[in-house]
Amino acid sequence: MKLRNPFKDLTRFELGLWLFSVISISILFLFASQKDYLTLIASLIGVTALIFVSKGYVFGQILVVVFSIFYGIISIHFKYYGEMITYLGMSTPIAILTAIEWLKNPYKKTAEVTVNTMTNRQIVIMLTLASVVTFAFYFILKALQTTNLIISTISVATSFVAAYLTLKRSAFYAIGYALNDIVLIILWVLATIVNISYMPMIACFVIFFINDLYGFYNWQRMKKRQANGM
Repeated sequence: MKLRNPFKDLTRFELGLWLFSVISISILFLFASQKDYLTLIASLIGVTALIFVSKGYVFGQILVVVFSIFYGIISIHFKYYGEMITYLGMSTPIAILTAIEWLKNPYKKTAEVTVNTMTNRQIVIMLTLASVVTFAFYFILKALQTTNLIISTISVATSFVAAYLTLKRSAFYAIGYALNDIVLIILWVLATIVNISYMPMIACFVIFFINDLYGFYNWQRMKKRQANGM
C-alpha cells in the first residue's frame, strides 16, 4: 500500500468536514465550565481517524488504536467499565488486526483499501460471536457494578459488530459505528448530568455520527468505482 501524507488526499468536502469537526469540539471545550484535556485530545484524534477511515486509509486505523487507548482511560474515570473493556480489550486489538488486514488488501497500488462484500457465512459468524460476547459482557459488567449497565452492554454489542465489519472491509462498518454513536451519545448525556466536564464527549459522538454517515456514503462510492476498475 502506497504511503504518503494522507491530508493531501482529502477532498474539499472532507477537509471542510474535518475542520468543522475539530472546530466544533474545540469551541465546546473552551466554553465548558470544567475542562478535561484528555477528553479534548481523544475527541480530536477520534474525528481525525474517522475522516481517514471513511476514505479507506490505513492511517485512519492507526489513529483508531490511539483513540481507543485514550477513550478507555476516560471511561475508567467515570466507571464506564464496559466502554473501558470494550475499547482497550476489544476495539484496540481489532483495530491493530484491521490495520494489518487493510495493508494486505490495497486497491491496486493506492492508499485505499479494497472494499469487500461479506458472505452469508461471515455474517452468521459475526452475529454468533456478537451474541456470545454481549452475553458474557453483561455478567462481567454487572459484577463490576458498571454505571448504566444495560446501555453499556448494548454499546459492547454495537462496538463488536462495527469492529468486525471494519476488519472484513465492509462498507456497512459505518452503519455499525453510527448505531454505536447513538448509544454512546446516550451514555455520555447521562455522564454529563453528573459532571458537566464530559459534555465534549457528547459533541464528539454527535460529530462521529455525522462522519460515519459520510463514511458509509463514501465506501459505497468506493465499492462501485472499484467494481468498475477505476
